[in-house]
Amino acid sequence: MKRFVLDTHTHTIASGHAYGTVTEMAKAASCAGLELLAITDHAPKLPGGTSEMYFRNFKVIDREMFGVKILMGVELNIIDYHGTVDLEEALLKRMELCIASLHTVCLAPGTKVENTRALLKVMENPYIQVIGHPDDGRYPIDYEAMVKGAKEQGVLIELNNSSLVAGGGRTETLPNLTEILKLCERYGQEIIVNTDSHFPSYVGQFEEAEKLLSQTGFPEELVVNTDVKRLERYLKK
Repeated sequence: MKRFVLDTHTHTIASGHAYGTVTEMAKAASCAGLELLAITDHAPKLPGGTSEMYFRNFKVIDREMFGVKILMGVELNIIDYHGTVDLEEALLKRMELCIASLHTVCLAPGTKVENTRALLKVMENPYIQVIGHPDDGRYPIDYEAMVKGAKEQGVLIELNNSSLVAGGGRTETLPNLTEILKLCERYGQEIIVNTDSHFPSYVGQFEEAEKLLSQTGFPEELVVNTDVKRLERYLKK
């Protein structure tokens, strides 16, 4: 598989439980040979994190550092089973990339029907480009319905490298991601591989995800990380 040139799910000290600055993350991306980095700090409903003012002031941030293109976005929290997220539309319009994710501290896991409905409804939001880490076994999900919904709505499904690293809080991630990849291949659904970095040294480190892609024989043409232009099609959603 071609070299990955972008990482679009990373967190800075603004998220409250990460430990690098924007500048430090950008420098790490450059050292990892990336062409594009997205900073996607958690939206306000996650405890200890950002305020809305943080997202209002992205205009002051350089959009290229150390030779790396910088996108300033957000990892939104899905806060109910109808796909509501925790930033108002006026702010979503300003974001350069929006990930929507389920987090247990923001929405308790429901039934498979409820969890699946939450993902399908959030995909209908015109500002969402990526579904973040849908692999967590604490949230039972109808993965076939999820993949078909993403294909219909033009949303990327994330293969989260952090989910495959030992010691994380998510459960059953390997079998769940294996199933998700199988379904994405079946339906021709594109994926994006991200690190979910909370510290600079993890930026651009995709080893566990690349290993799974190799083991499953997942087709390279369905992975957007090899070309910035492929990502840009989704940014125009």
